[in-house]
Amino acid sequence: MEASPRGGPYEPDPLHWLIRRISGYASREIGPQTPLAECGLDSVAMLGLFGEIEEGFGPLLDPEDFWVYPSVGALAHQLAARRARRDADRRIRPAFVLGGPGGPHPAVTAGLHRGSAAYRTCLDRVDEALRPHVGCSVAALLRDGGPGPHRAALAPPVTFAVGYALARTLLDAGVRPVAVVGHGTGELAAAVIAGALPLAEAAALAALSGGCAQRLPGGGGMLAVCADPDEALAAAAEPGVHVGAVNAARAVVLSGRLDALARTRDALSAEGVASRLLPTGHAYHSPLMAPAVPRLRALASGTVSERPRTAYYSTVYGCRWAEPLGVDYWAAQVTSPVRFAEAVRRMLRREAPTHVVEIAPKAVLTPYVRRIGGAAGPSCFPVCDGPGSGTADLAGTLSALDARPVADGAVRW
Repeated sequence: MEASPRGGPYEPDPLHWLIRRISGYASREIGPQTPLAECGLDSVAMLGLFGEIEEGFGPLLDPEDFWVYPSVGALAHQLAARRARRDADRRIRPAFVLGGPGGPHPAVTAGLHRGSAAYRTCLDRVDEALRPHVGCSVAALLRDGGPGPHRAALAPPVTFAVGYALARTLLDAGVRPVAVVGHGTGELAAAVIAGALPLAEAAALAALSGGCAQRLPGGGGMLAVCADPDEALAAAAEPGVHVGAVNAARAVVLSGRLDALARTRDALSAEGVASRLLPTGHAYHSPLMAPAVPRLRALASGTVSERPRTAYYSTVYGCRWAEPLGVDYWAAQVTSPVRFAEAVRRMLRREAPTHVVEIAPKAVLTPYVRRIGGAAGPSCFPVCDGPGSGTADLAGTLSALDARPVADGAVRW
């Protein structure tokens, strides 16, 4: 019996292994040049083969990837290349999850600001990019506190600033993520880290996002529900209540008007389903945000974007996104549900990170990533968990990622 590719020191040649498997499924002899489309594999056989590849070589492919390769030999070559990259990077393969839900504490990174010159330099850089759009110093708010960041107009740029500065600090210490995922406003910082948006463009969009939301009438909100999307909507039975985010199994956020959400909460309680209102003033990521889209489009019509250079997993579409992130993308993001669970699940499967670092003003998403990854998933932890976080937390993150300590000198741009 042939040994499992991951079951011991013996690892078979991918080409011969793949030919034997496909020949068995097709009940005929298959060669290296045989087109995959002509192997006669039905959907059941394809899923079986996909499962064997996952078991033998690790989470290297999505089922739809089969048809990207014109022949059995081409697929085998890709398997070998990905296995080589996996083995070369096996020690540390970090992924960044950049958060954006909730309203940040105004002095959330005061400890880091006091203790880390590297973080201060990165924060000053993004503060300079934001200041023309917000009319004040975000760095000062984060250092000194004050009520400002709780206003709808300032919450997105403050969250963006923290996400960018923390991620940039890790990059300057030598951490190189294999993938990035953003949640809400975190998608803008993720886009900069992935090389899809210049810092100036993303800063303008973060400020626009807050300004457009502030011009909407109040009365909207979001409700976190311990249920799956269909269960939550069925229990709600309220017109105008929408799924705003799917964060993990049985971790859904509903968006809608506050009166409808109050009735929804009562209905869910009667069914024994736990829920809680989130501290937001609008029904984010729902059709109720549509009035903000025309202004966003008009003000951001000149946004310049490139294809991401680091694997970018979109929570608008729930998959890896390789196209430029122009104004159409950000307009869709305003009214679309956050497909976080789907994006993270695909990222974990395809990129096989060893560590997932939450980069946000406060740890919110780490428990969801752990739940999605399961017991065999990557190590998950935040770099910042609120106002009490400081240089010791940053040093611990860098140590876990086998990165060098951050220097107090100039940051490399």
